[in-house]
Amino acid sequence: MDGAGQQTTDTRNISTTVRRTVAIVALANLAYFCVEYAVALAIGSVSLFADSIDFLEDASINLLILVAFGWSAARRRLVGFVLAALILMPGIAALWTVYLKFYDPSVPEPFALTVTAAGAFAVNLMCALLLARTRHQGGALMTAAFLSARNDVAANVAIIAAGLATFALGSMWPDIVVGLAIAALNATSAWEVYEAATEETDEHPRS
Repeated sequence: MDGAGQQTTDTRNISTTVRRTVAIVALANLAYFCVEYAVALAIGSVSLFADSIDFLEDASINLLILVAFGWSAARRRLVGFVLAALILMPGIAALWTVYLKFYDPSVPEPFALTVTAAGAFAVNLMCALLLARTRHQGGALMTAAFLSARNDVAANVAIIAAGLATFALGSMWPDIVVGLAIAALNATSAWEVYEAATEETDEHPRS
């Protein structure tokens, strides 16, 4: 096989690997969104609610990647800008939930909070490890997916800590503080994805 043929085969293989990875990550995020959102509603947790919306956002990002991976650089840039806006959604949701919390100052059940956050940590760690292998093979789109998964791992550690603190203190404030921290973390990632999108070129593999 000549060099051009080998390059075409390698590009096709990269595309297939990326698509498979993104599909697995999208399904995992969508499934755990259902779990975490249900628990958040049941125990009234700000941090779990914000994180569950983050799972839904991650699922949306990865589904968009499946559609847009083979597009031109100009169209990928546009999708990258949209993804930057999507990454802000969990933070906005967390701020709104904190606002509502002052009208219902209940303390979330710490055991359910901690166990659910531990499950989210496991799911997000798996997704981050999968995406780390392909983060440089899809430009801003894969950067968005990897950054989001990486941030989710950090957020889940903080939520676990909030659950333990809630158990020890019997206060709603650890849950609220972590929810606000998730909002700030996602704002930083949104800017990173926006910057990556402005640098999109057709040098990245296309299907």
